[in-house]
Amino acid sequence: MFDLKGRRKYLNKKERKAFFNAVRKLGNKSEKAFCLLLYYTGCRISEALNLHPSSLDVSEGNVVIETLKRRKKGVFRSIPIPNDLLRLLISACKNLDASEKIWPFSRTTGYRLVKSCMRAACIDGAMASPKGLRHAFAVACIQKGIPLTVIKTWMGHARLETTAIYLNVTGQEERTLAKRLWKRD
Repeated sequence: MFDLKGRRKYLNKKERKAFFNAVRKLGNKSEKAFCLLLYYTGCRISEALNLHPSSLDVSEGNVVIETLKRRKKGVFRSIPIPNDLLRLLISACKNLDASEKIWPFSRTTGYRLVKSCMRAACIDGAMASPKGLRHAFAVACIQKGIPLTVIKTWMGHARLETTAIYLNVTGQEERTLAKRLWKRD
């Protein structure tokens, strides 16, 4: 979870909250939905940009994402999302055909949007990126005690070993994990 210079590659809890607050201030609902989707699902930018209105499983409150990092197509994962985000996504899809992409912008535009929110949240460094959001999602899941097998599915990993790298945390996140051990039964 560190780059080659030993810098943290994920947002910590405070930075994650600052990003969320910066996104909430966005005036454009579609851009807000895009950033919140990355925040709440840990999906990759390319996976978010590949979503269509039919990717929303409204009855289950999930978004169905095709894992694009695999060599074969047709590998999907379903991730629960908060009702507020689901409503925002439904609103973003209001005038779209089922096969139209929710966000018509490029990967570069999506990257710039996330970076802009990072700057607004005063987040700088290796973690101030869409990938930092992805890593932060996984670390947050671990902090909340979500089983590694579930995180593996939500992240779209083929192997549990890949997901296990998110256990390599430092600072406050490491202390939070250690506090579970120190807690008396």
